[in-house]
Amino acid sequence: MTTPCLLGAWSATEAELRGYLRHRMGHQEDVEDLLQEVFIKALRQDGRFCQIENPRAWLFQVARNALADRLRVVREHIALPDDLAVQKPELPPLVDDLTQCLPRVLSELSDEDRLAITLCDIEGRSQQDLADRLGISLSGAKSRIQRARKRLKAQMELGCKVRYDESGNVSGFTPRPPIAG
Repeated sequence: MTTPCLLGAWSATEAELRGYLRHRMGHQEDVEDLLQEVFIKALRQDGRFCQIENPRAWLFQVARNALADRLRVVREHIALPDDLAVQKPELPPLVDDLTQCLPRVLSELSDEDRLAITLCDIEGRSQQDLADRLGISLSGAKSRIQRARKRLKAQMELGCKVRYDESGNVSGFTPRPPIAG
């Protein structure tokens, strides 16, 4: 039996759920199947559905889980021929070349910024490690690393003429001579 709170939550959320699923799935039939699955799971809650604090969030979580399960099962595998030639790119990716600019730009940063970038971004240590090393709070370390990243980006743009596309990805740069040893 359908409870009034389920019917109210469903009518308020169904169109939004349908749009969410339509955006992520290819066929309308699949969307309708998943919506039906979500509704049935809500029905199975019976009177407990009325006790759910945020029915909209619950319905979306069930929809996300059902979608993930469906996509996990539906993955298609295409067999590749044995004689498929491996194609190697002619040029290394732009970002790999850009890493050649990084040591020089890092050397131009302050010791404080260089330590923050090296410790957290290059060595992969935590921001808490930076805080402990500098004897500051975690929030202070987070602020410090964010400021250091902004200065690094500005220095990369200035020193290496880094350019970005509309998505914020590196689209080009001008190489600089290596640091004289």
